[in-house]
Amino acid sequence: MSQYEVEIKSLLGDVSVADAFRSKLLSSQGVQFRGSNRQLNHYFVASAVSSSEQAVVALLKADLSFSDVSARARLEKIVKHGQNHSVRTREYDGHVFLVLKASVDDTTSSNGIARMEFEEEVQGMTLDELDQILLSSGFIHQAKWSREREEYAFEGAVVTLDRNAGYGYLAEFEKVVSDPKEVSGAQIFLREILGQFDLEELSQERLERMFAHYNANWQEYYGTDKVFVIE
Repeated sequence: MSQYEVEIKSLLGDVSVADAFRSKLLSSQGVQFRGSNRQLNHYFVASAVSSSEQAVVALLKADLSFSDVSARARLEKIVKHGQNHSVRTREYDGHVFLVLKASVDDTTSSNGIARMEFEEEVQGMTLDELDQILLSSGFIHQAKWSREREEYAFEGAVVTLDRNAGYGYLAEFEKVVSDPKEVSGAQIFLREILGQFDLEELSQERLERMFAHYNANWQEYYGTDKVFVIE
């Protein structure tokens, strides 16, 4: 079964705003803290000698072992039916994951509001070893990201409070649906939750400018507490 990730972001900026948001979230009825972790996320794009389509098809042929037996079929589906694929590797809590996202609306697969999503743990590999699989499939590193994440469940949504290298503090409100017809309703639902906390949605245009700046300068920010401001 395909999954569609619907996500709204709000840029909080400094620690005082993040602390205020956390306090308000924790005082809300029904909220559940689901844990925290440190993450490394490595983003990839197709190399100059390989198209994105060729690279993701080559990735399908790679020798990867997933913990979920249905993972391979779901990976094939998102490769064949998604568009503008965003490919990344992830490590947290000692586990390594392959992540593919594909856009299903007019936003991007890297940062868009509605996306098909594949995220599965890869068994028996380090993050560097999985990166090498992608490099051998025709990808190159676009950027490397680091963040600290707190995760909460609230009113049927997943709410995360992130401290991202480069971006600073960011709140994300996410709901996963199984039917593309539910995407629009999920967007409305998440914006209603965003409004409960008096937060402003981060526009796709500004997010893309931030994303481009980080990608061009990621070596300066990866693994650090440095933050930039892009209006």
